Amino acid sequence: MTEPAVVVRDLEKKFGGVTALSDVSFEAQHGELFGLVGPDGAGKSTLFRILTTLMLPDAGSATVLGLDVTRHLWDIRSRVGYMPGRFSLYGDLTVTENLSFFASVFGTTVEQGYELIKPIYSQIEEFGDRRADALSGGMKQKLALSCALVHRPDILFLDEPTTGVDAVSRREFWDQLAILKNDGLTIVVSTPYMDEAMRCDRIALIQGGRILQIDRPAAIGERYPLPLVSVIGADKHRLLGALREAPHSHAVYPFGSEIHYTDGREGYSAETVSAELQQYLTSRGFADTEVHPIAAGIEDSFMELMPAPAQLAS
Repeated sequence: MTEPAVVVRDLEKKFGGVTALSDVSFEAQHGELFGLVGPDGAGKSTLFRILTTLMLPDAGSATVLGLDVTRHLWDIRSRVGYMPGRFSLYGDLTVTENLSFFASVFGTTVEQGYELIKPIYSQIEEFGDRRADALSGGMKQKLALSCALVHRPDILFLDEPTTGVDAVSRREFWDQLAILKNDGLTIVVSTPYMDEAMRCDRIALIQGGRILQIDRPAAIGERYPLPLVSVIGADKHRLLGALREAPHSHAVYPFGSEIHYTDGREGYSAETVSAELQQYLTSRGFADTEVHPIAAGIEDSFMELMPAPAQLAS
């Protein structure tokens, strides 16, 4: 049986008294688009630096393409493409110069890797003489991805690649990832955006350096254990307070124009909870509210699974 593309077992990393990763374990399969989903400070970048051999773990083990990250770092580096969270290309070099430089680092040429990067690079190729610092956010993103792919890696690590990029560029970027994935490239990507998480084959929810859950994006929402309803109404601040005071309130969070209310009674249908909550809100003077059952999304599951601050500190 072929070993998974990435295998992480009981990985730990501390910086002084701060635990960045604690008992992290997961696998990413060959040809998979695997996502690590969590907010800033969750441990995603630390994990990526370990997997790309830029940092050593304090405990546990990790292999990439069957190679140990602490013993085979030079073999790994020649086979991975890495796009860090911050734009890390040379701002005073042009588009063409950056791409040529990264190709030469891996002992290849732009011409040899052109077919792989063509769908992405062709969109910025006409700006080849422009310095990287003068590019827009979306163009910088395309250049960074081209540089990560020019040596034709076997696996691609992307650390929050669309942070700070406009919505159109984000969508175009993920369309390009889908093409690369369909061509057989293994991709491990981190993101704080739940809409991007839905485009992954599987995701790991991570918070406080710990993995909370791993599954297909849709399956994570399906596991939500309690009745969930959406509430829409005026005077949102006062409405939040009333919902948190409801007799069976378990969790209440604002989600855009809605409020998601979780009832604490297992086994109750969301329809029953919705009807009861409508009556309760009417009795509290919220006659204009709309209450209806909803299916849980990744955000709802993340909030339910997220440890309390005391647990994160332990």
